[in-house]
Amino acid sequence: MTKELKVVLVGLPGSGKSTFGRQLASVLNFPYYDLDQLIESNYEMKIPEIFSKFGEGKFREWESETLRQTLESTDSFVLASGGGCPCFNDNMDMINKHGVSVYLDVPLDEISTRLGLSKIQNRPMFQGLDRDEITAKLKSLLLEREYFYNQAKIKLSGEDFSAELLISELISLLKAES
Repeated sequence: MTKELKVVLVGLPGSGKSTFGRQLASVLNFPYYDLDQLIESNYEMKIPEIFSKFGEGKFREWESETLRQTLESTDSFVLASGGGCPCFNDNMDMINKHGVSVYLDVPLDEISTRLGLSKIQNRPMFQGLDRDEITAKLKSLLLEREYFYNQAKIKLSGEDFSAELLISELISLLKAES
């Protein structure tokens, strides 16, 4: 392949962007990046600290800048975006201009189950919520964000999808574009 391939995963928190992204990167033999980790590294602060010190507006500004820098690189990679990333500062347009966006459309009940497990402490947005409250919060987020997620070039729906399935979708998309 002569042109680099930048795969950007989008979807709700808990949809599997990080887990699936690492698996996909491994199969493709590409580097894997997590946008939140890149932001933390660039600004030498954890995401909750950025929110508490500077607010969401500054976080979204730094998120867009980090996304732009990453997408402008000349390397192939797989990137897990934050759940809200596509919805701010024309980020979804930037993602689609420079890469292949993939929407991981996982049923809300499945996400709620995933978030109800021990991982909840890593997600301040869901701390202290029971499963029904998590599901309600996810429904609200989906209503706000689905418009942007649906602009993805590829949509994978369901609870289980494989790297191999996405690779076949990517090949089809790339052939259609060439």
